[in-house]
Amino acid sequence: MHPKNYGFVIDQNRCIGCHACTVACKEEHDVPVGVFRTWVKYAEKGAFPNTSRHFSVLRCNHCNAAPCIEICPTRALFRRADGIVDFDNSRCIGCKGCMQACPYDALYIDPNSQTAAKCNFCAHRVESELNPACVIVCPTQAIIAGDLADPASNISRIVAREKVSVRKPQKGTEPKVFYVGVEGDLLRPTQLAAQSSYMWAERRADSKTREDFDPTLTREVYDVRHSAPWGRKISAYLWTKSISAGALLVPAILLELCRQAGNFFTVICPLIALIALAVTSLLLIFDLKRPDRFYFLMTKSNFRSWLVLGGYILMGYGGLATAWLVMGFITGAVPHPLMWLTAAFAIGSACYSAFLFAQAKSRDLWQSPLFLWHLLVQALTAGAGVVLLAGVAMGARSDILRDSTLIQFSALLLSLAMVLAEIALPHATEDAALANRSLVKGKYRGQFWGLAVGVGFVGPIVLSAMFLFCQLSLGFAIVAAVLALVGLYCYEDVWVKAGQVVPLS
Repeated sequence: MHPKNYGFVIDQNRCIGCHACTVACKEEHDVPVGVFRTWVKYAEKGAFPNTSRHFSVLRCNHCNAAPCIEICPTRALFRRADGIVDFDNSRCIGCKGCMQACPYDALYIDPNSQTAAKCNFCAHRVESELNPACVIVCPTQAIIAGDLADPASNISRIVAREKVSVRKPQKGTEPKVFYVGVEGDLLRPTQLAAQSSYMWAERRADSKTREDFDPTLTREVYDVRHSAPWGRKISAYLWTKSISAGALLVPAILLELCRQAGNFFTVICPLIALIALAVTSLLLIFDLKRPDRFYFLMTKSNFRSWLVLGGYILMGYGGLATAWLVMGFITGAVPHPLMWLTAAFAIGSACYSAFLFAQAKSRDLWQSPLFLWHLLVQALTAGAGVVLLAGVAMGARSDILRDSTLIQFSALLLSLAMVLAEIALPHATEDAALANRSLVKGKYRGQFWGLAVGVGFVGPIVLSAMFLFCQLSLGFAIVAAVLALVGLYCYEDVWVKAGQVVPLS
């Protein structure tokens, strides 16, 4: 007997937009108010009196190459032998990584259990050889479920003979929800013009809007709300992680240059690194919807997920930073092998997020090949800033303060060049271009140009240059370090927000 591979066909020529599938799904799975496993989107085309209305039934695509399974750190999401992508909410920690990985907005956080959930093809019904609830209630038989691996099945015959479409084939997820007769605009959310209100409701003020996107003749007139999963805790995590990594990476560079500084490099700097690392860990834990399950990252690990691999890297870095501190207390020096092994883990701690964000495949802005180098340079910027400020407070030698300023100045110049090049060069996808536009010309332009670029790059570069090359007061370098740290947080925050501005469904 051949292995099964279940999928859906949705015939939009038959769909009347009655929402019977949505209601049946909610009843079958006790889905709370405000979230949906399947929903119907409405769009209108044309101008009165020559208008038409179109419907699109949206849900999990049960992809053959599901990115949600790859990023899930605890294997709460998995593919069954019959091809259904199912989930086990008893393992879920609520990290929301799956929501960022899914290009189709198919996952949500259940407000009752605070764990991820989605369409699971009514797996309990399939096991009893019954159709999913949505198939049973559809009054026009617009939803067809079946075994795509069986050439004699109804669904296989439809896929073989009809012109079918799938959502976002360019993502390479191999979706198994096929559409017949769907208007192409409904499968491309960036081609829909959002409205300020729907038929019977106003759009919520905190909903994502598309005011940065060019309007088209197709208007979205009914949809469900999808919030940005990651917020300021993730921005702060990137910032504190840069400080933690840089707080020992910069001293390793200066120690290699024979800048001996007593207990400043051997005790004060590792203390700063460990404090920032502890704050980073707390931010990650409290961003979870189920922080009580954070230890599942280690006990139920999916080693394909960079959430897990990153956790182990941070643990390794924390252990090495502690060893650096202990050696500093005991001997007043750091063995050379320990110093560079710690520096290597500092680089790993700073840069692993590039691979994590790359697994968030729904967000094209975050797929930049330069992101890893951004993170490394940001660690040097943050590390040099905190070393300078701590050095001033602890009365460190002037040559250490000057070298720290020089490292920060060089890192800021390189970082600014990469940022400007990235926003100016053509982008690989339409979604990346739209997210970039929201930074440069759209809703985030003030924070980007004023705070991230102005306060975080231009100001510190000018002030550092005045201290380094014009022999002006150390106060210029101190202000530059403070501005660079403030600007770095603003950059992380606007970059995280802009990455999530483009609608997925």
